[in-house]
Amino acid sequence: MRSPERARLTATLRSLKEHAGLSLTGLGEHTSFSKSSWGRYLKGETLPPREAVRELCRLAGEPEGRCLALWELAESESSGRTARVPPPARPETAPEPQAEPAKEPAKEPAEGPAPGDPAPPRPTPPTAATTAHRRSWRVTVVMVAVLAVTAGGVTAAALLLPPDRTPDDSRGPATTGAGTGATTGPGTGPPSPRCQGGACEGRDPLNMLCGIGLDTLIERRTASGARLQVRYSATCGTSWGRIWNTRVGDRVELTAAGSTRSAEITDALDATAYIYTPMTRTAPGTLVRACFRPAGQTRREECFEATVR
Repeated sequence: MRSPERARLTATLRSLKEHAGLSLTGLGEHTSFSKSSWGRYLKGETLPPREAVRELCRLAGEPEGRCLALWELAESESSGRTARVPPPARPETAPEPQAEPAKEPAKEPAEGPAPGDPAPPRPTPPTAATTAHRRSWRVTVVMVAVLAVTAGGVTAAALLLPPDRTPDDSRGPATTGAGTGATTGPGTGPPSPRCQGGACEGRDPLNMLCGIGLDTLIERRTASGARLQVRYSATCGTSWGRIWNTRVGDRVELTAAGSTRSAEITDALDATAYIYTPMTRTAPGTLVRACFRPAGQTRREECFEATVR
């Protein structure tokens, strides 16, 4: 059974994967770790190496401090370093020496031990209990760091979303034909996108921060039960498609102004998450066509159209 520490780390890594917009194959191509290794890490079957966590944070454009703190907690629990140990036994108090009768003052001996005297005792090395006690303090410090960073703001909150939620979903259901930007406090605002117009062509919408203040042009449930949406960002001047509740082999294609972008469910992990197409440039008046191609040959493809407003 997975520990709460391992489950929390796994959920965070899955959210980072969605934020990066990469499949298991993409993670294998862009990191030092294989597709099969990432499959085990993201299912919580194996604790990922520290470097794997760092590389995923880099791909998702997220600070690595909080994730590494979560990894430290999970690793400490996995290795047993958080187990409680009894406190070290206190040394017995030696009995007070009995007063001796007064003697004639003797001559002061020369410095250093006299011949034949036993050597002074060496310092006692730390016991296993003492070492474990020190390590438990280290874990406590890490937990404090996690709480401190979690209280820091939007980034930490986004990482705590459930595995099947993405940053633009944290604001609630999308409203067709209306912006869904997040509400921010006084003096704050959503981050600026990393691209606009043609510079966004073929790029990931979440990694480019285009999933803020967007419209939903199309939202359909397909005959196979899969869900399909087409999103439009006026800020970035782009559209993209996404699907979920899917099966391995399902595919979505988005066509606008002659460009076609697609995404396919390649493994069981993809089938449990949102999968996005790359973005294509659109503007008010552009006709967007999305086609869902179910896996296998028993069902026909379903296509839907909408005009950017």
